[in-house]
Amino acid sequence: MKFNLLTVSLCCVFLTGCSDYEWGWYVLDPSTEQGLTNVKFLVDGFSATISVSLLSMCFAMLIGFFIALPALSANPYIRGVNRVYVESIRSIPVLVLLLWVYYGLPTLMDISLDHYWAGVIALSIAESAFMAEVFRGGIQAIHRGQHEAAHSLGLSYWKTMRLVIFPQALRQILPPLGNQFVYILKMSSLVSVIGLSDLTRRANELVVNEYLPLEIYTFLVLEYLVLILAVSQGVRWLERRYAIPNH
Repeated sequence: MKFNLLTVSLCCVFLTGCSDYEWGWYVLDPSTEQGLTNVKFLVDGFSATISVSLLSMCFAMLIGFFIALPALSANPYIRGVNRVYVESIRSIPVLVLLLWVYYGLPTLMDISLDHYWAGVIALSIAESAFMAEVFRGGIQAIHRGQHEAAHSLGLSYWKTMRLVIFPQALRQILPPLGNQFVYILKMSSLVSVIGLSDLTRRANELVVNEYLPLEIYTFLVLEYLVLILAVSQGVRWLERRYAIPNH
């Protein structure tokens, strides 16, 4: 983590000195009133980015789990339901789905939908297809004998999944879950196009006011870098905490 931040800092210094562009870092200088106000304005976007990403991830995991179950069926028609959903959703660009949900869903269903919940719904749907594949792979990685042992104890299908299979599968899928959360954090920047005041939206608004895009977008890069590195470290800690013993 320190190496990555140091690398980015050195790159910024190098680029600053190797161009005729006159950098105006004063716009983000916290020692001045203007710079401190701008920094606070940008940092305040963390709450929207994190909340949208977390909520979308939770809904995507819930939807993805139930979408993954048909893929485990012996019936080819039931498995087909899974394939149709997964392949259809994965084929739609996230930005297109986001715009369709924001503009199309209220029209078709005659409902009021603000930009926050439109972002959550679109990201949840887009991510659910990937989560379904993650859950399917994790569940199928559990040895068949675990299912048979649970059935021999008289456990129902749902109790078998909840008490026996899913806790073991969760350990298997922690790394891809972390990867997908990082992915959804980055994709959350797209909600800025529908007006949600996240990190990216705030950076765009500040660029319009200050006319210093390189400085502001460099700060935006560092914001996402810190956020995603923190998430990555958290996921690695969880992997170590819940690692499957080798013995």
